[in-house]
Amino acid sequence: MTAPILELKAIDVFYGPIQALKQVSMHINPGETVSLIGSNGAGKSTLLMSIFGQPRIAAGQIFYQGTDIGQKSSHYIASNGIAQSPEGRRVFPDMSVEENLMMGTIPIGDKYAGDDMQRMFDLFPRLKERRNQRAMTMSGGEQQMLAIARALMSRPKLLLLDEPSLGLAPIVVKQIFATLRELAKSGMTIFLVEQNANHALKLSDRAYVMVNGQIRLSGTGQELLSNDDVRNAYLGGH
Repeated sequence: MTAPILELKAIDVFYGPIQALKQVSMHINPGETVSLIGSNGAGKSTLLMSIFGQPRIAAGQIFYQGTDIGQKSSHYIASNGIAQSPEGRRVFPDMSVEENLMMGTIPIGDKYAGDDMQRMFDLFPRLKERRNQRAMTMSGGEQQMLAIARALMSRPKLLLLDEPSLGLAPIVVKQIFATLRELAKSGMTIFLVEQNANHALKLSDRAYVMVNGQIRLSGTGQELLSNDDVRNAYLGGH
């Protein structure tokens, strides 16, 4: 049996006196797409950020490829094959598309930058059209494409995505998830935090449901799509 690429064991996270995550355990196997769904404020983004050490876990362990990274620096984590496309996109507004993509190579250097940039333009043709345009002048959907492409420029073994559909028109959300499906088919390991449970569960091999900082349910994407409690809470009963 293949060892997980990422494993969280009973992690606790606090913001001051407030406990945001309580005894969270989960795992992701190589090549899987795993999603974490839950309502706004459930702790989903906190969990994703804690993998990168911001915030630090107060208890428990985070193993990446067998190494405990729970107290490692964010730079160490990024340099060893984890990349994050953050909530709210956070592109560099005054930089061009190409310059933003080059920022994604910082953890690994620019040895593959030319080839990888072309790969990003193949994956997101809109970025090729906008390659010299400043990021701040692009639409929200284009900025989301850029944020994902920038993360991929570090050639990650594990891609973390935080709310990629947030604030986007339905047609753009479909485009983003179609691209994520291509990445998943290529063998990329993806951990997706997403409020749009319908899109997330359809994409995912497995998924976890978070309620008030705790994992309350897990299963295959299809099992959770068919679960009455999940349907009523996150899919509008459909």
